[in-house]
This record gives sequence, C-alpha cells and structure tokens, in this order.
Amino acid sequence: MAGSVSETGRDTARGSAAQSGWTVFAAVMMIFGGAMAILEGIAAIAKDDLFVSTRNYVFQFNLAGWGWVHLILGVVVVLAGFALFSGALWARAVGVVLAGLLVVAHFLWLPYYPFWSLVLIAINIFVIWALCVGPQKSVRA
Repeated sequence: MAGSVSETGRDTARGSAAQSGWTVFAAVMMIFGGAMAILEGIAAIAKDDLFVSTRNYVFQFNLAGWGWVHLILGVVVVLAGFALFSGALWARAVGVVLAGLLVVAHFLWLPYYPFWSLVLIAINIFVIWALCVGPQKSVRA
C-alpha cells in the first residue's frame, strides 16, 4: 500500500511540474512577445516612414496610431507575463485574453512586417495553448 501512495504522489508532482512548466513557458513567451510589441510600437511612433506597407491591402490604418496600440498592449502583456509567475488563475485568464488580442493585432500588422507578424502570431497561439493546458490526471488501473 505504501508504494501505491508514493506512486500517486509522484504522478501528481509530475503533472503539476508539467503544468507549471507550460505556465513558465507561457510567461516567458508573453514577456518576449510584449517586449517585441513595445519595440514595434516605439518604431512606428518615432519614425512613421520606417515601415513600408503593401498596396491594396484590406486593412489600412494610421501607422502612428497603430504604434500606440502596440506600445500599450505590449506593456500590459509584459505585466501579465510577470503576473503569471505568481500562479494565480486570474493571471492565466488575462494571459489568454491578451495573447488573443496580440494575435489579432499582429494579423492586422501583416502589411508592415509579414514574416515577423506570422512568427509572433505563432508564438501567441502557443501561449494560449500553454495557458489552457489543464492539470494532468493520472489514470490508475
């Protein structure tokens, strides 16, 4: 019987370690993605002619205004990424919402930096997945 209890303890510890590992991954990626959004925002605000947009793109925005959106969203995402290290459930929910907003923001950023936008969209989708992974339940026979 004692072996069964220790096995259960190890399985539970392994499941929580995997869950915390995905949370740490999501936190680090959110801090990275938020920092990149901050830099994109600063570049768009400081030098409006730095970015070249494609012609006849469906979405056309004022680049300086869009830079402010990236800057503010990036700061909030970095703060949420640091909050994830606390392990609070609200931080996970906020992280999912903010990563979703970044996916939309980078989709709309496609005409200015297509490849970089696709990379950050993929990172934010991984963040959403990592934050939505629930605790692993061990199945005992």
